[in-house]
Amino acid sequence: MNVNLVIFDWDGTLVDSVEHIADSLHQAATELGFPALERAAYRDIIGLGIVEALEQLYPGISADELQQMREGYARYFFKKQTGPQNVFAGMADVVADLRVSGRACSVATGKSRRGLEGALVSSGLGQHFEITRCADETRSKPDPLMLQEILAHYGHRPEQAVMIGDTRYDLEMAQRLGMPSIGVEWGVHGREVLEQFKPRAVVSSVDELRTVLGL
Repeated sequence: MNVNLVIFDWDGTLVDSVEHIADSLHQAATELGFPALERAAYRDIIGLGIVEALEQLYPGISADELQQMREGYARYFFKKQTGPQNVFAGMADVVADLRVSGRACSVATGKSRRGLEGALVSSGLGQHFEITRCADETRSKPDPLMLQEILAHYGHRPEQAVMIGDTRYDLEMAQRLGMPSIGVEWGVHGREVLEQFKPRAVVSSVDELRTVLGL
């Protein structure tokens, strides 16, 4: 693809963290007496900001309950550090090779700034990203504001960038802005869901992703 900027989602795209997020949501909710949900429900909201995710999981949740659940989620989630071993095999090389090829790389994530900052360091990926955007400092996906902020930083138009993600929220965000996208099948949502948002490609392996990116 002839783009100057490659924007990655984090959880489920670069890092294998989906099950840990689902576990942490389950623990936080049931600890407060909320009903346990099917695993698929916890997985389905990954990619949204934590407030939007909890409101979707538990409609009618009060502000106080939401805050307590956020605190519980953080306690469970941060017990486990994201290390290089949690980066999907081959993805660190993809990011490094994009940089060598002269393309900028960025992250647009539903994570909190606190969560992403720690993960950027502990995963070893942080050196590759000049700018990152998180849901708690802008608007949650699928609102395209975080993509607009990243584009503004570089002075690029939407068609000069590509969004790579594993969820419908990633691809819908790009679609709303007229930005090309690539779906990856190793995270939350499958090909049938991802293809609804007209990505340039949906890939099932890192080798396929490298081909689409021209690496």
